[in-house]
Amino acid sequence: QVQLVESGGGLVQAGGSLRLSCAASGRTASINAMGWFRQAPGNEREFVAAIKRTGTTYYADSVRGRFSISRDNAKITAYLQMNSLKPDDTAVYYCAADDPVTFRKYSEYDPQRYTYWGQGTQVTVSS
Repeated sequence: QVQLVESGGGLVQAGGSLRLSCAASGRTASINAMGWFRQAPGNEREFVAAIKRTGTTYYADSVRGRFSISRDNAKITAYLQMNSLKPDDTAVYYCAADDPVTFRKYSEYDPQRYTYWGQGTQVTVSS
């Protein structure tokens, strides 16, 4: 099993920045990709960004150029640096990690790839 704990959410004005962290523990050697998803009230959970163990990154079009995902493999921690935040970025942000079975079946953009999920952290961007 893998446990994920997010931190770093909060309230920020439009145009501001936040940095989210996701610390993994447990059977972390099995993790290939770590991802961030978000869910706003009344909306489905949507892909934000992902990073593989190799460092290859993936972004949703809506955040590319504003958000940056990184990973410290030694600490088994993923980060999401969010700049130029907009009110539309307001959501609960979830960290996720895959496992050796799912990573062969689904793309990095697909929530089905991710077996392990954090509890979520609220990001609110005021206009």
